Amino acid sequence: MLRYLVKRLFFMIPMVFGITLISFAVIHLVPGEPGALEAEMNPKITKEARERIRSFYGLDKPLYVQYWSWLTRIVRFDFGTSFATDRRPVIDKIKERLPITILINLISMGLIFIFGIPIGIYCARYKDTFLDRFLTSFVFAGYAAPTFWVALLAMIFFGVYLEVLPVSGIKSYDFREMNILEKVFDVTRHLVLPVCISAVGSLAGISRYMKSSLLEVLRQEYITTAYAKGLPESVVIRKHALRNALLPVITILGLSIPGLIGGSVIFESIFSIPGMGQLFYFSVMARDYPTIMGILVIGAFLTLVGNLVADISYAVADPRIRIG
Repeated sequence: MLRYLVKRLFFMIPMVFGITLISFAVIHLVPGEPGALEAEMNPKITKEARERIRSFYGLDKPLYVQYWSWLTRIVRFDFGTSFATDRRPVIDKIKERLPITILINLISMGLIFIFGIPIGIYCARYKDTFLDRFLTSFVFAGYAAPTFWVALLAMIFFGVYLEVLPVSGIKSYDFREMNILEKVFDVTRHLVLPVCISAVGSLAGISRYMKSSLLEVLRQEYITTAYAKGLPESVVIRKHALRNALLPVITILGLSIPGLIGGSVIFESIFSIPGMGQLFYFSVMARDYPTIMGILVIGAFLTLVGNLVADISYAVADPRIRIG
């Protein structure tokens, strides 16, 4: 097992390198450069001034030279300096916002696991019943609905109409004056809508895969043998069928991590949450290349780690993989 982990970690290096190479090329192909907006808003700016702006940001060099310069810094964990007006180190901006995004995504993954798997198990046990059809329709409606549309409806209903949940930010204006319990409650209230919006789209996939996988396992001969021995249905499902049925679901959970990270851009922008998603959106709009690349590297690393965790969970759920 240890040899397998070392091998996987070793192969993560060229994968991250390939992701950064493609990302670096793509973001430089997008029209517009840092400072271009300011230059366009000033009709009196000269061509020489434009060139000085490009030279200041290092954009007058060939693309491969820019990438090599960025790569030599990134191996030293130097993400460079932001092109934004604050001129802050990129790593400091990411450190401020990364914990919030990770917290939201971890809670979302927990909700997906807690609700998605039981829904799939119930729908498999009571296939083609009214509740099965209702739950399937409900979760797939959440999957099909656009995230931004669901978020806006939730903000209108819970924030404007009922006035029970805040619709923006991560904490209230008087947060500093609260005690510890009040701070925890305040942050929790602010996270309810973003976390639910983040999780609702993945519930359909997890529950559907859980249902189909469990139905396939329940058709196996060893399950028929367990029933023939007189074991209760709950014992058969929990001890004999569930662990084998979880294998495809574990894979889907690992593969859903990129979607959650990518979805952070949408709901963090809508709910004004100061996370990596919002920072990525603002950086793209401002053509802040160092910040964009820093966020892409962190996101790629977290995605690869999520896939590695899924593989490890595979081995925990199936002893045959550990033996192999």
